[in-house]
Amino acid sequence: MLDQGILEPGGIRLDDPSPSKKRVLERAAQILSRGNGDMGVAIFERLLERERLGSTGLGGGVALPHARMPGLSQSRAGFLRLARPVDFDSVDGKPVDLVFALLVPEDATEEHLKLLAELARLFHGQSLREELRKAGVEQAYKLLTESSNHDAA
Repeated sequence: MLDQGILEPGGIRLDDPSPSKKRVLERAAQILSRGNGDMGVAIFERLLERERLGSTGLGGGVALPHARMPGLSQSRAGFLRLARPVDFDSVDGKPVDLVFALLVPEDATEEHLKLLAELARLFHGQSLREELRKAGVEQAYKLLTESSNHDAA
């Protein structure tokens, strides 16, 4: 499903203790920065900016925070499974416990839209969401990178 290198096993955090939407976005920015602390602050600001335009909470306990980033040469992603669901102003009004964060190069408009559409379709599948809620890191990585045949119910 995802191109090689967008999501790395090290970009997956399970049972993350973030207690609020803001903390989830901070944690996602840390993951997306891949160890570059200065970049993490800029990513957090971009994610917050995008979230102010409208919630990225899809429903079904899933959020897809995303942003475009100047100076980025390749898209990257991170995944968090939260220890406790948090309010994310989702379309269905339910809290979120699965967060897939996406960062794309600033000029990658088409790629950005394509990735968001693929992710929305993937996370629409209830069986994938349930599997991710039980998975370890390795299994979560496989589900997110190798699976695109989950149900769409």
